[in-house]
Amino acid sequence: MTTSNTIPNRKLAGYEFYREILGSPKYVVAPMVDQSELAWRRLSRRYGAQLVYTPMIHAKMWAENTNKNIRAAYFDLDAGEEGDVTIDRPLIIQFCGNDPEKLLISAKELEGRCDAIDINLGCPQEIAKKGKYGAFLQDEWDLIYKLINILHVNLSIPVTAKFRVFPTVERTVEYAKMLERAGAQILTCHGRIREQRGQNTGVADWAKIRAVKEAVSVPVFANGNILFQSDVEACLRETRCDAVMSAEGQLYNAALISLSSALSPSISASPRPLSLTQHPRHPDLALEYLDIVKSLKTRTSPSAIKGHLFKIMRPALSREKDLRERLGRIVIKKGGNYTDTLQPYVDLCLEMKERMDRDAEAAGDKSLDELITIDEGTGFRVLPHWLAQPYWRPRKPATAVGESLLLRLAFAFSVTHIV
Repeated sequence: MTTSNTIPNRKLAGYEFYREILGSPKYVVAPMVDQSELAWRRLSRRYGAQLVYTPMIHAKMWAENTNKNIRAAYFDLDAGEEGDVTIDRPLIIQFCGNDPEKLLISAKELEGRCDAIDINLGCPQEIAKKGKYGAFLQDEWDLIYKLINILHVNLSIPVTAKFRVFPTVERTVEYAKMLERAGAQILTCHGRIREQRGQNTGVADWAKIRAVKEAVSVPVFANGNILFQSDVEACLRETRCDAVMSAEGQLYNAALISLSSALSPSISASPRPLSLTQHPRHPDLALEYLDIVKSLKTRTSPSAIKGHLFKIMRPALSREKDLRERLGRIVIKKGGNYTDTLQPYVDLCLEMKERMDRDAEAAGDKSLDELITIDEGTGFRVLPHWLAQPYWRPRKPATAVGESLLLRLAFAFSVTHIV
């Protein structure tokens, strides 16, 4: 990997870039609006993330707005921590947009603070539909080609792309080939179609991801269906992709893959037993995150902090309703000492820790396997409520004839701004 903020004299591409600059990552944290901010990126790296993306930056808004405070909400250049090689690399900055020139202007301003620029071609949300970006560009191949190619030709670092699949394998593969021809040096394939979001999220199609992997010559990251560490192994095995990208699952458990990662040159064909290494007590994760927030010069948005705490401690917040209500009422006031304004969050997490330690002690000497229950609707494992773990909700009942039980009961996460 590079050891300074300077850009290499020769722009590396494809697998050369993947290996020499990124360090051949296998586990990647996705770009997530208001959730993959610097503090979360630092926590993620502590628990095994080998590559992390920034939240999506709107290229038009960055290019047309020179207000430092507004820009800092996207990427804080003045604090100097974001993209710094000592604490925040390797890093890929993601942009969305539909104007090639404005995209280039924005990317040029930040190319020295990251290892690559990613283009968001996967966001399925209504805001993306109104703004005409993300997955709502996927039928405008000429425009997408221009968006990628202008960065490929003019940047001194590579351009990458994250996209969703089409209903058919054939269309998906042709789309991926076009992205590669345009100049994308890594492709992240989210195995869901544009309409799979919210209550209709369902399962990602790993077969389509594998078809993309087999059709292109650049590295491919697989995105979708990662709940437990064993899912990472299964995804790599079934898709043959170079890496797995996690979004929602990692938000509920930053230790989804720990530093004692089970990823190895030989990927096991059978899931490993769950362990406390991959499922720590969630108040500890919450407190560790808050410690990182307090340590940074870069300010973390109040909405990001609250969003993370609700997700991390979700297994217990539905039980400890008074803490859930308190968390919702906390407001970070402007002005004053930033660390002091965070204290109500710290106090709440400490109280949650006391209660979870109490419940864990009450469980006695039972092993983790003995404490696990099975969700009747999905068959997924439910861990003790004091441990970090994935969250899902069942889909609405399916009406399609012949749809499999897995599809009818597939998990659909509650986070809606994953891109």
